Amino acid sequence: MNNEKRVWWKEAVVYQIYPRSFADSNGDGIGDLNGITTHLDYLKNLGIDVIWVSPVYASPNHDNGYDISDYRAIMKEFGTMEDFDRMLEGIHARGMKLVMDLVANHSSDEHAWFVESRKGKDNPYRDYYIWQDGKNGGPPNNWGSCFSGSAWEKDEASGQYYLHLFTKEQPDLNWANPKVREGVFDMMRWWCDKGVDGWRMDVISMIGKENFEDGPVAPGALYGSFEPSCQHTETTHRYLREMRREVLDKYNLLTVGEAGGTVEGAIRYANEDGSELDMIFSFEHNDGLNDGTELGKWSDHGAPLKDVRAAFNRWQTGLQGRAWNTVYLGNHDQPRQVSRYGNDSELFRAVSAKMLATMIHMMRGTPYVYQGEELGMTNAYFTRLDQYEDVEVHNAWHQWVESGLVDGQDMMRWFARIARDNARTPMQWNAEKHAGFTTGTPWLPVTGNYPIINAEREVNDPDSVYHYYRKLIELRHQYPVIVYGEFVPMLEEDPEVYAYARVLDDVRLTVLLNWTERTVSCPLAEELSGHELISNYPTHQAGKLQPYEARVILSKG
Repeated sequence: MNNEKRVWWKEAVVYQIYPRSFADSNGDGIGDLNGITTHLDYLKNLGIDVIWVSPVYASPNHDNGYDISDYRAIMKEFGTMEDFDRMLEGIHARGMKLVMDLVANHSSDEHAWFVESRKGKDNPYRDYYIWQDGKNGGPPNNWGSCFSGSAWEKDEASGQYYLHLFTKEQPDLNWANPKVREGVFDMMRWWCDKGVDGWRMDVISMIGKENFEDGPVAPGALYGSFEPSCQHTETTHRYLREMRREVLDKYNLLTVGEAGGTVEGAIRYANEDGSELDMIFSFEHNDGLNDGTELGKWSDHGAPLKDVRAAFNRWQTGLQGRAWNTVYLGNHDQPRQVSRYGNDSELFRAVSAKMLATMIHMMRGTPYVYQGEELGMTNAYFTRLDQYEDVEVHNAWHQWVESGLVDGQDMMRWFARIARDNARTPMQWNAEKHAGFTTGTPWLPVTGNYPIINAEREVNDPDSVYHYYRKLIELRHQYPVIVYGEFVPMLEEDPEVYAYARVLDDVRLTVLLNWTERTVSCPLAEELSGHELISNYPTHQAGKLQPYEARVILSKG
C-alpha cells in the first residue's frame, strides 16, 4: 500500500457548468441559477461529486462573465443571491460540493475600484490597477493582449495607459498593492463563509507582474509577448502562499489553478506540501498542439496521437508522487472533445466519445467533465460570422481577415474547428424546440443535431455515452487503483494504440485505446488475463482493437 495522502478532492469527479448555456428557467434565452437547480438530480444520478460553476457574478459581459463589476452580487441575467443560496443548498443536500470561479487577475472596467481609479492620478484607488506613462508617443511597451491588439489602453483624461492582458474592458489588478490582495482575500472568505467548497482560479499564473520591459516578438506577430514578465513569476508564487495562509487553510476546499506551463512549474503550484494550490490545469495537450504559426490557435493543425500521448504521459509521470494532476479534454475555452480528438460522424461519434472518456477517467488526477461532454455533444459548425458571440473570434477576424492577411473562408473553417463558442452552445436536454434549453430565443444557436444527441434520449438508452460516463465514475469511486495507482506508460511508439497501466499494490489496470477508425492489431489485447472492468464494445476480436475501441482489464498478483 503506498503512503500517498488521501483526500476527498483526489477522489472526486468535477462537472463544469457554463451557466449561460446550461438551462434557462425564465424564457429569456440565457441560462440561469434556477435552471441549474432544476437539473441537480441529473448531475447526482451521473455520479458527480463537485460542480464547478463558471462566473455568475455581476458583469457587463464583455467576456461572458469574466469581467466582473461586483464580486459579491449575482449577474441579473442569472438570477438573485437568493437563487444562488437555493442552488447551493440543493447541491449540498444531494451530497455534492460547489466550486466557484475566482477571477482576480483583472476586474471589469465598471468595477467600483476602477471607476475610482480612472478619476485621476491622485485618487486613492489609482494604485489598485496598473497605470503607466507611454513611451515615444505610444504604449509603455510592446505587449499584445490575449485577445489580439495592444495590452495597453490610453486614458485620454490623464494621458496614461492602463494594462489589460485581455479585453480593454478587463483592466489588470495591481496585486503588488497589499490593499488589493486583502480586498480579494476578504471577498474569498465572504463566499467561503456562505458555504462554497472551493475555487477554480482563472489565469492565476498572471497575477504577479515583475517588470514592464518589451517582450519577444514571434515571427510575423504584431506585438510582443508579456509572458516573461507576467507568467509564472516568483511574485505569483509569493502571493499564492499568502492566499494559502490568509484564506485557503481556514476552510476545507478544492483549489485548482488555470496555470498551464511546464511539469516542473506545476509542481511548484500544486506541490504535495499544500503550500499553494491543490492542482492546476495543464494546457499542453490542448493549446500546445496549436503552436507553430503566427496565427496562434487558428490553423488546420489536428491532434495526432503521438503528440497527445507525449503530452499526457509527460504530465502523468512527471507529477507522480510530487503534485496532483487534473485530467480533462474539454472546457468552455476548447472545442468539443469528440470533434477535436475523436470522430463526430454518425457512425463513430458515440464509440469515440466513450474511448476518450475511458482515457481520461482511468488516468491519475481529478477528472473534469464539461457540460454536454457526457452526451457526446459535438462542435456547432457555424457557417456565418454573425453566429459567433465570442470576443476572441471577432477580434481574430478583425486582426487577420479584415486586414487582408488571411482568407475569410480559411478563417471560418478554423473557427468551426477550434473556436470557443463550439463548447458554449446550449445544453441539449431533449428533442423539443431549442433542445429544451429555453422557451425563448437562445443567446447562442443550438447545435443542429440535438434531436439525436440529447439528455432525455441518452438517459433512457442504457448503451448511451451518458451511461458509459456513469459507469466510469462509478468505477472510480469503487477502485482505489484508479485514483491512487501509479501511472505506467505502455506501447509508447505505437502509431494507433494508446496504452497505459495503473498499479497499486497487487492490483493492475491495463488500458487499451484505439485512436483510429480502423480495426488495428494489438497483440497485448490477447495476452492480457483478468477481469474486464469496462469496454465500449460488447464483443472483441482476438489480438485486435475495433475502431475507437477501449478496453480496461483488471488483474491481481
